[in-house]
Amino acid sequence: MNKTITVFGSALPGEEDEQYKFAYQLGVALAKNGFNICTGGYGGIMDAVSKGSYDNAGFVYGVTVDLWEKDPNPYITVEIREEKLFERITKLIELGDAYVILQGGTGTLLELAAIWEYANKNLQPEKPIICHSQMWKEIVEVMNQQIKLENRRTDLVKCAESVDEIVGYLKSSLK
Repeated sequence: MNKTITVFGSALPGEEDEQYKFAYQLGVALAKNGFNICTGGYGGIMDAVSKGSYDNAGFVYGVTVDLWEKDPNPYITVEIREEKLFERITKLIELGDAYVILQGGTGTLLELAAIWEYANKNLQPEKPIICHSQMWKEIVEVMNQQIKLENRRTDLVKCAESVDEIVGYLKSSLK
């Protein structure tokens, strides 16, 4: 069975945005390397990474929520519908064997904080967490300063610059 990578990111970028293009290329690379994808199932980054996987015969979970009366993107293989937002986040976490955090806003920050807390408190088996973007790199650095003061592990969240770096880290971590 293929490992599933849950990808978090903004619902806003369109096809012409660099963030969208990066997410599409990530979806392509993950599918070509035999990974399943899991996203929140809607637009923006979720659409892009799903489309990249779909266009390369990948398997895509879309975890949607009744709260928003929207149709999921057309690139998901299986839709899993949750009633409430935190149930959706929990399902996204449960389905992931690893997590990739792309550019996003407060929703993506909430998702990163949740998976980081799960790792920090050993609430699930250790799973790779990797962020992409200068914004996340800065947030990870600031949080690691605080985590170090608390005498906790500061190596739980990695940062990457490229699709190749992300996929390479996932392949080596999920052997």
